[in-house]
Amino acid sequence: MKTAARARVIGMAAGTRARVAWLGVLVLGLAACTSPGPAPVSDRGPARTAVKPVTPQIAPSTNGLHTVQRGNTLYAIAFANGLDYREIALWNRLESPDRILVGQVLRLTPPPGAVEIKPLDDEPAPTARPLDAPAGPPVLREPQAVLLPYSDADWAQVSGTPVAVVAPAVVRPAPVAAMPPAPASAPAASGLVENWLWPAEGTLAGHFGAAGGKGIDIVGQRNAPVVAVAPGKVVYSGSGLRGYGQLLIVKHAGEFLSAYAHNEAILVKEGDTVSAGQKIARMGDSGADRVKLHFEIRRYGKPLDPLIYLPERS
Repeated sequence: MKTAARARVIGMAAGTRARVAWLGVLVLGLAACTSPGPAPVSDRGPARTAVKPVTPQIAPSTNGLHTVQRGNTLYAIAFANGLDYREIALWNRLESPDRILVGQVLRLTPPPGAVEIKPLDDEPAPTARPLDAPAGPPVLREPQAVLLPYSDADWAQVSGTPVAVVAPAVVRPAPVAAMPPAPASAPAASGLVENWLWPAEGTLAGHFGAAGGKGIDIVGQRNAPVVAVAPGKVVYSGSGLRGYGQLLIVKHAGEFLSAYAHNEAILVKEGDTVSAGQKIARMGDSGADRVKLHFEIRRYGKPLDPLIYLPERS
């Protein structure tokens, strides 16, 4: 009896130890599941990287043609090729410069018999005429008539009638009308844009024409404000022009365009109307080797020296 009782006690103790050990394993398993350690390798899937859409880059054409890609605008195509957007619209018989189709092939050279958009010095709008047409009929200038006071001598001179004796006539000069004042000198060739503003604060580092530069470079601080130099409409906003990074193009009166390149961020969108001095971007280094603003002024598609138009800095 004692032996059987002892055996039962030993068995109960062994069972108790087994249950305690099983509970310990269970507790350790739960702790492992709730610990913030890395997930098992078998649970990890392939790493997913956010893919940014690639903006098609517009480069100057080498064959006189351009195939429209998504995101292109006629203003951007013209800007990249140094053309007036109206020329491209005219050469390709586009109903509206705001409507071009993906896949459409645009010619960037005038077809035979095309008209040339040729600006005048300070006229607000250009004139168009056939390339092979003469500039216009010649201007014929007739001699101006001279009014002489009546006398026998003057009548003989005009009519050719001889007279025997002509008494000397006293000719009194007619009063001379006062000449109108000379017109004031024409303003500088700024078209219809007045009071240009500097687009940003900073150090002037690049000049127009230097190493082929089409504008000026202003070196400044990252995120420094970039402002519109004159009132106008945003006709391009994006990063689709090769070498310009994040670019803004604003159209002004008199067919002027202003361009702001290498921005950190663009604060307006295409179609927005902006006022002079309005903050439109933040300075950056997109597409550049340093933080700067590359600024251009163009008229009828042709680059101009911005320093001719911007006010002098003190």
